[in-house]
Amino acid sequence: MAELNFDKVLASLRLRLDEVTSENEFDEISKEFLGKDSLLSDERKKLSTLSKDDKKSYGEKLNRVYKSITDNITKSKIDFIDKKYSNLENSENEDVTINWVNKQGSHRHIISQVMDEVVDIFSSIGYKVAYGPEVETSWHNFDALNTPEWHPARYESDTLYTDINLETLLRTQTSTVQIRHMENNEPPAYIVAPGRVFRSDQLDATHSPVFHQLEGLAIDKNLKFTDLKGTLEYFVKQFFGEDIETKFIPHFFPFTEPSAEVLVKWNNEEWLEILGCGMVDPNVLKHVGYPKEYQGFAWGVGIERLAMLKYQIDHIKNFYENDIRFLEQF
Repeated sequence: MAELNFDKVLASLRLRLDEVTSENEFDEISKEFLGKDSLLSDERKKLSTLSKDDKKSYGEKLNRVYKSITDNITKSKIDFIDKKYSNLENSENEDVTINWVNKQGSHRHIISQVMDEVVDIFSSIGYKVAYGPEVETSWHNFDALNTPEWHPARYESDTLYTDINLETLLRTQTSTVQIRHMENNEPPAYIVAPGRVFRSDQLDATHSPVFHQLEGLAIDKNLKFTDLKGTLEYFVKQFFGEDIETKFIPHFFPFTEPSAEVLVKWNNEEWLEILGCGMVDPNVLKHVGYPKEYQGFAWGVGIERLAMLKYQIDHIKNFYENDIRFLEQF
């Protein structure tokens, strides 16, 4: 059986592709080498006259040639288009406002930097990092944390619910991660839970409806308030510097008893509140089924609050506006 010299066909194709001067020519070449009047089409018509074995063998060869022609045309077209636009970029006036050869790579956002720094401080003394969902149940966000139904935090004016039954919501605190961790892990527990939280707050200099928190939890036998105080004083001095002064003042949180706020003495001798803390209320441990011989402490700190103090940032909106002039400072 006489066969077409496919090497000559492919050689002819390559010469034709090398002479292309317009993108439209690729359609013409495809029709010329693969269309109904092409040599390849004529060879396919001969298959019906061949024996079964020859038909199979020659048919497979024709398919390989068809694929090779298609691949050559496709690659040549891509290369032609790439070269076309590359030449355009080189010939047209470049945008002097863009640094095309900047190889500095990406840069971590100030919020990420501060979050990582806080996590590293607590990790250095044995705390593990835990995460949980941002859309939570009311039970995990309120009930398990000893927050009664009448508490103002549960009002729709303060909390962003996702259903009309007020059973699911955007978490208002990462304390929910503490509950989920204790549900799934036996004591002791030493964790920090960083993440985003959501509250129905109006945007002002120090408040945002979306912000970042890090909550901590330590549950073990014989933990005392002095352990809480020592842990948080260590953190504050590591984050702000060894010379920083702290003090604890009484406060109220539904899920801790006794509760306190931690204040630091700032440069102008003013005391500023930076976080809330306390001994975990026994009702919280009861909700997750922890044995009575265990007790512990918890705390929560706003990441934006820490960053604003440490870097003297005057408005919380600066973190979210993505102004490069601001972000490049950190």
